[in-house]
Amino acid sequence: MRRLLLLVGAIVFVDTMFFAALTPLLPQYADELGLSKAGAGLLAASYALGALVGGIPGGISAARFGVRPTVLVGLTGMAVTTVTFGFADSIWLLDTARFLQGVSSSFSWTASLAWLVAAAPPERRGETIGAAMGAAIVGALFGPVLGGIASVSGTGPAFASVAVLATVLSIAAWRTPAYTPEHPQPFSRLVAALRDRGIVASIWLVLVPALLFGALNVLGPLRLDVLGLSALAIGATWLVAASFEAALSPLIGRFSDRRGRLAPLRVGLIGSAIATAALPWIDRGWVLAAAIVLAACAFGSFWAPSMSMLADRAEAIGLDYAYGFALINLAWAPGAAAGSALGGAAARATSDAAVYLTLSALCVFTLVTLTPRLRAAPA
Repeated sequence: MRRLLLLVGAIVFVDTMFFAALTPLLPQYADELGLSKAGAGLLAASYALGALVGGIPGGISAARFGVRPTVLVGLTGMAVTTVTFGFADSIWLLDTARFLQGVSSSFSWTASLAWLVAAAPPERRGETIGAAMGAAIVGALFGPVLGGIASVSGTGPAFASVAVLATVLSIAAWRTPAYTPEHPQPFSRLVAALRDRGIVASIWLVLVPALLFGALNVLGPLRLDVLGLSALAIGATWLVAASFEAALSPLIGRFSDRRGRLAPLRVGLIGSAIATAALPWIDRGWVLAAAIVLAACAFGSFWAPSMSMLADRAEAIGLDYAYGFALINLAWAPGAAAGSALGGAAARATSDAAVYLTLSALCVFTLVTLTPRLRAAPA
């Protein structure tokens, strides 16, 4: 179990490292390529759009052919697209490479998490998912560092190192024992799961933080740049934020195992509502950086309990874990894409404040309307 957790943790680490590496580079790409907030938002959202497109195929592949072959497909795609992105010099190639990176990520994420949850004891599911998400957050922690280094040394060599890591992980995954489905579930089982209230509620509670992070990852660095922070300083802000998230994630997962999934979700909704309402009014660079760290911690508190809630419900209705985590992608991807692309476009048309206050209201709405209905749900 420990070996598998290390493997899955390393896979999601590399995935999120590349995803987060764009954050400090976004102002640089915007300046060099003449991108508006909407264009920068589309570049940031391309990864999530790819994950949305690849979510269902990734789940089908893992459910029918097994988790290990699906992980290998994802890691191979990651290696190729990361190198392409590093050496791209036009916006269409950057958007395309990042989109295909998202498709590859959906295969590796869906299969690796299904692989892990199938092997984990149910009573430690939240802690296990929290540990994996902690590794993913550490990847997000190192991503801005990689982006900051790339801003100085060049994106080609910096991102080529990610491809090397993906190749090493492919070898490790090939050598790790994995289950092969004896009686693969038909795709209709996944479609039927979308009629289950518990599944739908879990999907929503993954969608909300994805929206929050999507908007923050575009508006945050652009605003910090306006307030005078360098790419390295912006990267440091996300580094500190991710370090706190990574430390908290397994603790939140363990807490949800003992006290139920909804308790940490309520706290996360309250904290996120307050944070998003405060962000647009801060006009000092380092004060805003500190506020972004607190906001990211609030947003990140959703992941372990919401994913564990979905895994719990998938087990209860007999849904293959691979399909369950494919639904996670279907929740996260449109949220991250809409938060980045639509958030950037809406901020350009109106203001950052309008976007942040809308997201704050969404958190309040979820807290008031959804969580009371789930209070009686099993932990």
